[in-house]
Amino acid sequence: MPKKPKRIRRTFTDEFKQNAVRLVVEEGYSFKAAADAVSVSSRSLREWHDKFAPEPDPCGEDASQEDLAAENKRLGKQLRLAEMEREILKKATAYFAKESK
Repeated sequence: MPKKPKRIRRTFTDEFKQNAVRLVVEEGYSFKAAADAVSVSSRSLREWHDKFAPEPDPCGEDASQEDLAAENKRLGKQLRLAEMEREILKKATAYFAKESK
């Protein structure tokens, strides 16, 4: 049975990643279209988006119902992430406290 050639892992600069994210954020590309344009997977582009995309401005007094719902969803996601990180830190603290005794 012939062996598959080993895949070479590509690396990208932060500038390349930011430019790819800019296609989604500023140019209005879909994740799939932007990923195809720069020849990366849409999963990688989504991860870069989470890392490099600017935080949206908070809603003002005159925000529409849709704007408020979107911000509420974003903040809920951000809260769940912070709670998960806090739980991981609690467990790590307990582990290292037990190890140091």
